[in-house]
Amino acid sequence: MYTKSLTAIALAFGLATSASAAEVNLSLAHWVPGTHPLQTLGMEPWIKSINEASNGRIGVTIYPAQQLGAAADHYDMARDGISDISFINPGYQPGRFPIMSAAELPFNFANAKGGVRALTEWYKQYAEDEMSDVYFCMAISHDPGTMHGKEKILVPEDIKGKTVRPANATEARFVNLLGGASVQVPAPAMREALAKGTADITQSPWESLYIFGADSLVKHHLDMPFYASINVFVINKGVLANMEEQDRQVIENHCTPEWAEKMSAGWADVEAAGREKIAADPEHQLYTPNAEQVKMWQAAAAPLTDEWKKTISDMGKDPDLMLNGLIDALKKYDSYYGDN
Repeated sequence: MYTKSLTAIALAFGLATSASAAEVNLSLAHWVPGTHPLQTLGMEPWIKSINEASNGRIGVTIYPAQQLGAAADHYDMARDGISDISFINPGYQPGRFPIMSAAELPFNFANAKGGVRALTEWYKQYAEDEMSDVYFCMAISHDPGTMHGKEKILVPEDIKGKTVRPANATEARFVNLLGGASVQVPAPAMREALAKGTADITQSPWESLYIFGADSLVKHHLDMPFYASINVFVINKGVLANMEEQDRQVIENHCTPEWAEKMSAGWADVEAAGREKIAADPEHQLYTPNAEQVKMWQAAAAPLTDEWKKTISDMGKDPDLMLNGLIDALKKYDSYYGDN
């Protein structure tokens, strides 16, 4: 929470640094392990930069692994002041953030680094439409994820009759369109779902299979950039409003498209390296679709875009303007996959 107390202690960036001398002490809640590259390679350097840019005035305590609340609750935690800063997955609350869900449509993101820079730049103009009770800082993502299963996955027909743990609500709908059943649980619960037989397939970026202990349960992998699981950092508006102008400016300067790319870069590289690790393991099998099979997947996903456009039209907004704006931003940063 926001405080001027000089005695409040906060671990600012996972090092031996205390925020006890800081004038502004913020809490940051997320739901992945504290050893996750998102924290070690993303959040910690970000927090260190904030601390340095504020000449030590701003310190941040990280609360990982759902310590302050369940993964799906992190948006409301920031809104209600349970955390000052929250890492959220908008897709964990189906239907609540329809504009942002455009970024969940399959086969748009070719990579994370330029992708999140484009997404943050694009969404800044729409954030007040659906995240008005918090301050939208930036969007981030991992290297594009894919399908990992207990049996071969190559074409849409391979999902029929299977149970899939999807990455978000849009992917859950896609699973249903493909004739599968979805069991929607957060990433930390994917291993349990696979181990219990609740799920035959999970959607995940590559290294996260190891991070969440699912690598021994799924040995068959669809080798294509299937989806982007979009995550967002949001900040309690009251906290930001109560800061001194110079401190508020420091935070806003760390909520930019450029910082979105920096925040995602390390995580993206780690996830991409996970693919190489799996590819080198003879116990695992990768299936790479040819051009015709890629078109099959894209055609199967087309109804998702139609449904999204209808939702946006029902809100009285122009879906083509929105989606084309996102695609143009992705192309600007060489991160659009849809033309493949």
